[in-house]
Amino acid sequence: MTSFPQDATTPQDPSAPWPFTGRAAETELVRRGGVVVTGPSGRGKTRLVSEALHGTEHVRAIGTPECRGIPFAAFAHLLPEPVTLHGAVRLLSGVRLLFVDDAHLLDDASAALVHQLAAHGRTRLVVVAADDAPAPGAVSRLWTGELLPRLALEPLRREESAELLAAALGHGVDPLTADRLHRLCGGDLRLLRELVRAVAFAPVDGTEERAWRGPVPVTAAVREHAARVLRPGRTAERAVLDALAFAEPLPLSLTPPADTDALDLTALAELEAEGLVTVDAHGAARLAHPLHGPVLRAAAGRLRARRPAPAPDRCGPALAAEAAALRRAVARDDVRELPAPVGEWLAAEGAPLPAGYAALRARFARLGGRLREAAAWAREGLRTRDDPECRGELALAEAQSGLPPTGHLTGAAAVWTAAARGDLDGAVRAAAPYDAVRLGTPDPVPPAGRLTGVFAAHADALVRRDGPALDEAAERLRRRGFLLFAAEAHAQAVGAHRDPAAARASRSRAAVLARRCQGARTPALTAVTLGELTARQRQIVSLAAAGLSNRQIAERLTLSVRTVGNHLHAAYTRLGTGDRDALPRLVEPPTARSA
Repeated sequence: MTSFPQDATTPQDPSAPWPFTGRAAETELVRRGGVVVTGPSGRGKTRLVSEALHGTEHVRAIGTPECRGIPFAAFAHLLPEPVTLHGAVRLLSGVRLLFVDDAHLLDDASAALVHQLAAHGRTRLVVVAADDAPAPGAVSRLWTGELLPRLALEPLRREESAELLAAALGHGVDPLTADRLHRLCGGDLRLLRELVRAVAFAPVDGTEERAWRGPVPVTAAVREHAARVLRPGRTAERAVLDALAFAEPLPLSLTPPADTDALDLTALAELEAEGLVTVDAHGAARLAHPLHGPVLRAAAGRLRARRPAPAPDRCGPALAAEAAALRRAVARDDVRELPAPVGEWLAAEGAPLPAGYAALRARFARLGGRLREAAAWAREGLRTRDDPECRGELALAEAQSGLPPTGHLTGAAAVWTAAARGDLDGAVRAAAPYDAVRLGTPDPVPPAGRLTGVFAAHADALVRRDGPALDEAAERLRRRGFLLFAAEAHAQAVGAHRDPAAARASRSRAAVLARRCQGARTPALTAVTLGELTARQRQIVSLAAAGLSNRQIAERLTLSVRTVGNHLHAAYTRLGTGDRDALPRLVEPPTARSA
């Protein structure tokens, strides 16, 4: 059960530099030089380039808004005064690697210099420019004129954001918190850091994670990001924004509830065209950015603020609609993620969730392979009462993550816990048909109707030991959102392929999907995950699993204790565990025998 005590903690040193995580492919591209990195402000462009060029010999120039009227201002530390464009090009042609930061703020002469250096090709250039601000024509023509390739930096993916938060805070955050911060920040890492500084994280019972529940803190940075909805002098549009701010997250028809003002449809259409409001096919309107509602509510005057803010007891119909959509998706064997903002808002605010809704969200996430998210939803349902369905979903998510049981287990949870202990025979005897497929020992002749569709195809391919058919079933499962099932099918294909190249491809696909399954630890995946470790990591993990301390391992392998710790940390990340006690069962995966 999740608890939120009063002594919730914040990062120990929020002012310390955050670690750099992810972006491996982008880092390698920048390291080679000859590239323009673009993206919105706050995306992490400068940090990416700084990390990529760390330790290399290079020269740096920076554009500044205050100096846009001074010729060659960005290169003043590199050029004599006065200097012509021709002379500047000649002087800088000997620079092997030039890093130009904030190129959208360059003065015209500096922009022309960068353009000429790119055209001459003697100097490797790494140029950073924001694409949400106007840039000198000489800068934008670097990529539009194909002088340099353009790397448009995408936002960190949800999984990468969670990894960054864990590395920065020194502890993991629960998936609902990580997803909320990811949505609120939209890829702006500066805003992410600002919010992390402002919120309080509380321990989650039974885990090593922390969670954030409660309203969004309206800091100066948050207000700055919501400046577009706070513009004065637009009475009709502001009235619509205020009405939505005090009705979110409830879907609104174009005829609003009795406790909100009438919406001006002309103003609503203008706001939709500007991207500040979204209106779906059913006429439901809401603010386009999750930050805007909290800021508008905080900025409202006393009379406006007397409107009822979003309240859990008003969300019954909306929750029911979301639950119905999730059930329909499960019935169609399609668990690709669906928008369900009402339940997410209630959980984020710390409001009690109906146990049935929470259990459904947990099941939907578990079927999609998002096991930590499934456990988080189950815990939300258990906050108010000990619901058997939520308890069962929590046990299943933990068992398929290889975690030790926290209570009495029955049904599917007992099956997966037995499998985690290595008792595959016992697990298979009690398993449901598709669980037996996932465990690697399906009934060779399943009765008609026990499995259908892609699940039956998976079972048939496994019985026939048909590697290509297992890969095909895995791809069909992946397209329907069953990422964990797809990873397991690819892993099973590894041993079924006769072609070594095909086996390697299946292993790689399984490993990629397994990393998206939030620490999933099932028999099919264990060998694949171990194969992702380096030889040294496997050696150290094996010794740690045998009970040796870091110091003993260091002495045996003639390494420093710090190096051993670093290798173990990297291995934990790959294995999806931070628990040294879990290593024995990971290093010695259970072997399946024919049932």
